[in-house]
Amino acid sequence: MALARWLCLILALLSGLAVSGFPRNPSRLLGKRSLPEGAVDGIEVYSTKVNCKVTSRFAHNVVTTRAVNHANTAKEVSFDVELPKTAFITNFTLTIDGVTYPGNVKEKEVAKKQYEKAVSQGKTAGLVKASGRKLEKFTVSVNVAAGSKVTFELTYEELLKRHKGKYEMYLKVQPKQLVKHFEITVDIFEPQGISTLDAEASFITNDLLGSALTKSFSGKKGHVSFKPSLDQQRSCPTCTDSLLKGDFIITYDVNRESPANVQIVNGYFVHFFAPQGLPVVPKSVVFVIDVSGSMHGRKMEQTKDALLKILEDVKQDDYLNFILFSGDVTTWKDSLVPATPENIQEARKFVMDIHDRGMTNINDALLRGISMLNKAREEHTVPERSTSIIIMLTDGDANVGESRPKKIQENVRNAIGGKFPLYNLGFGNNLNYNFLENMALENHGLARRIYEDSDASLQLQGFYEEVANPLLTGVEAEYPQNAILDLTQNSYQHFYDGSEIVVAGRLADKDMNSFKAAVKGHGAINDLTFTEEVDMKEMEKALQEWDYIFGDYIERLWAYLTIEQLLEKRKNAWGEEKENLTAQALELSLKYHFVTPLTSMVVTKPEDNENQMAIANKPGEGSPLFLSSTASYQVPKTPYYYVDGDPHFIIQIPEKDDAICFNIDEDPGTVLRLIQDPVTGLTVNGQIIGEKRGSSDSQNRRTYFGKLGIASAQMDFRIEVTPENITLWNGDSLSTFSWLDTVMVTQDGLSVMINRKKSMVVSFGDGVAFVVVLHQVWKKEPAHHDFLGFYVVDSRGMSAQTHGLLGQFFHPFDFQVSDVHPGSDPTKPDATMVVKNHQLTVTRGSQKDYRKDISVGRNVACWFVHNNGQGLIDGIHRDYVVPNLF
Repeated sequence: MALARWLCLILALLSGLAVSGFPRNPSRLLGKRSLPEGAVDGIEVYSTKVNCKVTSRFAHNVVTTRAVNHANTAKEVSFDVELPKTAFITNFTLTIDGVTYPGNVKEKEVAKKQYEKAVSQGKTAGLVKASGRKLEKFTVSVNVAAGSKVTFELTYEELLKRHKGKYEMYLKVQPKQLVKHFEITVDIFEPQGISTLDAEASFITNDLLGSALTKSFSGKKGHVSFKPSLDQQRSCPTCTDSLLKGDFIITYDVNRESPANVQIVNGYFVHFFAPQGLPVVPKSVVFVIDVSGSMHGRKMEQTKDALLKILEDVKQDDYLNFILFSGDVTTWKDSLVPATPENIQEARKFVMDIHDRGMTNINDALLRGISMLNKAREEHTVPERSTSIIIMLTDGDANVGESRPKKIQENVRNAIGGKFPLYNLGFGNNLNYNFLENMALENHGLARRIYEDSDASLQLQGFYEEVANPLLTGVEAEYPQNAILDLTQNSYQHFYDGSEIVVAGRLADKDMNSFKAAVKGHGAINDLTFTEEVDMKEMEKALQEWDYIFGDYIERLWAYLTIEQLLEKRKNAWGEEKENLTAQALELSLKYHFVTPLTSMVVTKPEDNENQMAIANKPGEGSPLFLSSTASYQVPKTPYYYVDGDPHFIIQIPEKDDAICFNIDEDPGTVLRLIQDPVTGLTVNGQIIGEKRGSSDSQNRRTYFGKLGIASAQMDFRIEVTPENITLWNGDSLSTFSWLDTVMVTQDGLSVMINRKKSMVVSFGDGVAFVVVLHQVWKKEPAHHDFLGFYVVDSRGMSAQTHGLLGQFFHPFDFQVSDVHPGSDPTKPDATMVVKNHQLTVTRGSQKDYRKDISVGRNVACWFVHNNGQGLIDGIHRDYVVPNLF
């Protein structure tokens, strides 16, 4: 069972309405008209309401914000909502002066084409989805005419997962101004009955909260309402700014007279399983800890603090060991040891003495830990009724020993053999999180990102607490044979105390009289079977309280859970299996109107009397930037400069309608400075790769660019491009894409467009644009690797101080060619060139430009300068060698 992250989360917003595009002196436009209190520059947000209905853990949330423009001119108003990462948006509408503009969920490719069409017809605005630590940000802006009203309404749904004994609804409250009608309303209906219900806010004192908050529960129903008055919203008695900025959290749990509960509505069933009071199954835990040089400092200290705290909670029946890895692998003990007081004390000393060193050998460290757990089981040195767990923490990518992610996954999968789970904790952002997640999922575990904040050690401890108390192993949920269709996952390696297993499905016969569900598992002492039998008529009577129930909630719960599990399986599937999983998840996403990674929501919105298209996508884990579908790219008509192939540099000289080219011959692994602009802070470096071993002798070897690094110091932004992946860092936040993606990533002044298996376009503002072309060779090609081409298609925004192997040519320069005569190759004449006060012998030839056709390219005639461009480039080519990519 996927361990819970942040449950419902009733809503992560509370809508911050942001107002932009105002005149410097708005009072001139507003005249002497008196504005309502709380209005900002003529825009009054007069109502923000969040309504959440939770029925059997399935939450249906509606966020509604209403505003009016009191100014004398049109204003741009932005609607911002933060919602849980695990939620699916189901609807969004704009209503302006009584006219509603709806959103429609469509297949991503269909939405992309619709968006591209809108782009080609003129200005567009996109709905933005950005992923943060626990929440995703949704934002859309619209022009509101003078005197007009606008209503934004966002709906999303989510299945609440039980975490440490509670369901938790988390709301990010941030209205940004005083709101006349501000309200959060939560209605909970749980057929098992509600046992606890609480609410708290981080931004308001308990005394003040008490007067604005009401909460109650009785039997199956619970209610929470938060309605602060204007005075209660003020940051001080005479202030006009709001103190409503922070977290509003609701927690609850249900009665558990029986360990299981089955509910059936309209031919769909859901089965909740969470036994209590069982003895904890002893566990064998191996902690595999990254101690490479990148863990130096705060990360290492936080890791040690967390491990010391975890050691306090290890039970005496448990077994444990520590494996440390950098360039090599070391262990605390040769085998698992019992958690006796003496061993725990010795373990504390070992942890306190951990220090960072060297590189990152993930493969050997994991295999050592897996071998240790397997050996303990085979040699019966751990209790027969115990379970095994391996937990790895790393902050980087493998770079020693076996470093290929796919091969590491294969090795780990074969070694574990499905016998126990692997949990991967990724510390920080400079790592391949997709690799960690895929490896964990295919070994019945999960991955969790540990954020580099002051509470990192608490995050580590919190994760351990989730898996510290297994109550059952080998859990199987069983149902009447031939009575169930479309069943969600019904087998789990572990059931952990404080969590919950949820299984849903469709009944083959809606008219059956009774329904029997059984759950089997191995406990600490014996094997257990839990049985629940449901009388269908009694169930129908029990679920008649429709004022608390929204629609076919169990059917939607089933669809949500099915899509979630299909998407997880899809991450490690290939070929036909992946296509089938994708088709199933897409069909359900469209049928139930969910915005998932396979769909987008298209919204038609008014903008200057023209219909404009906007798209909302669901970002993946660690995607800190704004995403929308990719628009087509048009090459600007400016001089271009590029490097492609062996590597061949080509410089266009528009004044002469001609071009100059040269090669750079360097060893594989060398990093070359292509562009450096000290004014704009932009740099581009490229790392050279060689042919495969044994493919040619060293004198005639061919080399290519196998890695590119593009960075903006001013924006604190970096892109690393390889033939496999594109990795983006926005500050400390990281996003990783593959060349199989078609996506557009934007933020202020930046745009990155990935065109599936073809090219990537990076634009900084209006005057800088680069294109990276992907060259893929035949898979069985004996000599060559996949490689990259780099094209500068717009350099107008670069300063006069720009330099580098390409950058130095962004400024005008002149050359003269004379004495054209036959050369050693009859098809390629030689000539004399005078350039930069040097007289050179050059050869007429051509190079390929692959921007528009990556398979064939087009020939570009040029004068070839020999000897690594000597005489053409400033200095010598070794002057452009730099130590690393960034």
